[in-house]
Amino acid sequence: MGTKQTIGVIGLGNMGRGMCATLLREGYQVFGTDVAASSMQLAQDLGVQTCPHVQALCQQTKQLIISLPKAEHVALVIAGAEGVLAHAQANTLVMDTSTSKPEVSKALAVQMQQAGHAFLDTPVSGGPAGAHAGTMVMLVGGNEAALPQAQPILQALSSKWVHLGESGSGHAAKLINNLLCAAHLLTTAEAVAIGNKAGLDAEKLLAGINAGSGRSGVSEVNFPKWVLSEAFDSGFTMGLMRKDLALAAELVESTGLDLAMAQQVLGTWQASSETQADGDDFNRIIHTVPGL
Repeated sequence: MGTKQTIGVIGLGNMGRGMCATLLREGYQVFGTDVAASSMQLAQDLGVQTCPHVQALCQQTKQLIISLPKAEHVALVIAGAEGVLAHAQANTLVMDTSTSKPEVSKALAVQMQQAGHAFLDTPVSGGPAGAHAGTMVMLVGGNEAALPQAQPILQALSSKWVHLGESGSGHAAKLINNLLCAAHLLTTAEAVAIGNKAGLDAEKLLAGINAGSGRSGVSEVNFPKWVLSEAFDSGFTMGLMRKDLALAAELVESTGLDLAMAQQVLGTWQASSETQADGDDFNRIIHTVPGL
């Protein structure tokens, strides 16, 4: 692509490193930073040029991707004393791929815009494997004026991306998506349990479901890949899903809607903490279903 475009990644965990690998493969010059020395070393091994802090990273590029555990971390990295707002070059674009709080994204977008920058919430679906392969789905919220600059990055990292609307829309959609995924794991597990009792082969039952209207991403991917194989190595943990579902619960509460099924799903996942550790693969929620 001629002179390499530069991009910075803040947060070099499984997802951040996966995106780094994809961006390097797409011809970007990638800079990165993380609070963990081990993550920095793993990123260096990929070919990422690591920086000791956000200030040094901002000196290298005007395009930044954030991949951090919680909204509080994102807010600190953007608006903290040593954050992006304090050190960004003019007209910097920030894309937040974390699963965060819509209201935090809205506030940060305002602060960034007032300082002459652009902020998009761009949460992702597809896990570490999708990040490494560049096949994630990205749900985008924020000012449409920032999309032309962001589009090449979105296309490099994802197989599909959707602009949902104003700031916070992407993160709201991601929480809704994860709530559905959490529900589908439970409903598909119950379907397989019924099939077991009825004498049906689980693989053949799922093939039938996936040919019909009852299919979902969970029945098509999670069960064949991680559940029936008993691999349980998706790279996404129970703790991470519980964190996302706690945010989803806040979103549901903010709507004022009385949603019995959502509450049942949220309650099941919350109760599972008594029997399944945060470090377990999130697909192990199926073990809460009798008969599996």
